[in-house]
Amino acid sequence: MKRDIILAGVGGQGILSIATTIGMAALNTGLHLKQAEVHGMSQRGGDVSSNLRIADHEIASDLIPYGQADLIISVEPMESLRYLPLLSPGGWLITNTRPFINIPNYPEMDKLMAEIEMFENHIALDADEIAKKLGSSRSANMVILGAASPFLEISYTELQEAIRQIFARKGDAVIKLNLDALQAGRDFAEAHIN
Repeated sequence: MKRDIILAGVGGQGILSIATTIGMAALNTGLHLKQAEVHGMSQRGGDVSSNLRIADHEIASDLIPYGQADLIISVEPMESLRYLPLLSPGGWLITNTRPFINIPNYPEMDKLMAEIEMFENHIALDADEIAKKLGSSRSANMVILGAASPFLEISYTELQEAIRQIFARKGDAVIKLNLDALQAGRDFAEAHIN
């Protein structure tokens, strides 16, 4: 088993929480993990990315070569396109459709979505709206993780357990909110897988 995952978004969108959840679930099942993060401009709304490599054998490098990523998991649509050259031909692109417009020349949404839709293996969802309906717009990142969960090759119950562990100190209500968000994303993906 091997999964090379690119996580992408903008500072404050919860990319590192997604990485922590996947990482904890992987380690809890005895898998090997390597991770490299770029988040220097995250506090200013800059791009944030992470290379996350998971395998049942030792991993030599924490960086994913071009054309080798199995998944791009993005909480921001334009950021998802930035990493497409890293995605393998059979890989999956999972992205939020809600933009975080932090630059004056942000692309037109219909053009952006047309680019995403040209990619055969993709799941595009408005995670912000789904999270808002669940009662917490801050859990959009867990909606995106839920949408990516069918492609991770990590047990869904292990992802749920990782969420319980990570958010334990915040109480049962926060745990439930994040688990509900995870499930909503998974339900969306399962309904839209080609």
